[in-house]
Amino acid sequence: MLDFFSNNAIFIVLAIVIVIWAGYGLYMFTIEKKLSLLEKKVVENNLDDK
Repeated sequence: MLDFFSNNAIFIVLAIVIVIWAGYGLYMFTIEKKLSLLEKKVVENNLDDK
């Protein structure tokens, strides 16, 4: 098993980096979705106040 890790270290690093970037992308997607919903609510409240 140790031999596998020493021979394929670059692929293990690549897999870890891809997982990190996928998590970051998912986090940014959810933040964007929540922000859009919040912006929509603010616009609706401003239209109701006028």
